[in-house]
Order: sequence, then structure tokens, then C-alpha cells
Amino acid sequence: MTKEQIVAKIAKEAGISKKAATASLNTFVGAVTTELKKGKRVPLVGFGTFGVRKVKARMGRNPQTGRPIKIAAAKRPVFKAGKALKDAVNRRK
Repeated sequence: MTKEQIVAKIAKEAGISKKAATASLNTFVGAVTTELKKGKRVPLVGFGTFGVRKVKARMGRNPQTGRPIKIAAAKRPVFKAGKALKDAVNRRK
């Protein structure tokens, strides 16, 4: 599902314009991004939790040359699905 399809679905189901749905979605994404930049978690009860995980520096290998390379430490965004979302996905029809 693309962002455009999500916007169309939000607009239809909420009875609002696509412009308003786009603004809402962009605001949500911006708010989550801002909190993750601060290193905070964003829990959405019944859906899941957005968070940040620290990854240690490590040695890797260049697949073309086979030479070892150092991969720097970084912060990665992560999402952990909540129980309701897991149950909805695993529900048998």
C-alpha cells in the first residue's frame, strides 16, 4: 500500500478531503520522527510501539573486494507490533 493509497483511504473513511488527509498523515509521521530523534518511544495502544535501537560498531566485509571494513555505530528506528495487531494478522478466516 502506497502513501497515496493510505491518504485516499483516510479521506474516504473519515469523510474529509485528500488534502486534509495528507496533512494529517504528514503531521503523524512528523510527530513520530521528532520523538524518535529525541530517543523517545511512541506507543500506540493496540497497534504497536515505534522506538530507537542503538547498534554497536562492528567489522563487515566489502562483498565486491572481500576487504574488511569498519561499520560505524548507529541508531536504527524499530517497530514492535502490539498484541492486537499480531492477532489481527494471524486471525484465520
